[in-house]
Amino acid sequence: MTVATPPSPDRAQLQEQLRASGLRVTAARLAVLAWLNDHPHATADQVAGGARELLGSVSTQAVYDVLNVCRAADLVRRIEPAGHPARYETRTGDNHHHLVCRTCGRTEDVDCTVGVAPCLTPAESLGFVVDEAEVVFWGLCSDCDHHDRKRMS
Repeated sequence: MTVATPPSPDRAQLQEQLRASGLRVTAARLAVLAWLNDHPHATADQVAGGARELLGSVSTQAVYDVLNVCRAADLVRRIEPAGHPARYETRTGDNHHHLVCRTCGRTEDVDCTVGVAPCLTPAESLGFVVDEAEVVFWGLCSDCDHHDRKRMS
């Protein structure tokens, strides 16, 4: 089940999120968060390109710095699907999971499989206090599946 994304926050809401997290409001932080809100699961290079569209210019290093600071403040989540570049999203704190296409890398959010965080529990905790479970579902997106079926017929 794909999750509907809430409407993107406006500039004032983004400023408030930054301030509430103890971060200064900067043009680069606003541009990164604004673009990432509308383009979840983007790579750092994609975020940098999007931030440049909004600002005119910003260094790739500045974008990485913003992503890292926002990640530490729990404004951004980083996911690392095996064999794919790290991806970033602004949906944080709800322990949702992801569907990833093996062919094109398309990534979609899916709600927690059962209950609340952690929605999965290991058979043995081995002394750990488990507070989160990360699950990646792999397969083919509808476009790649359609293309594969068409090619095979």
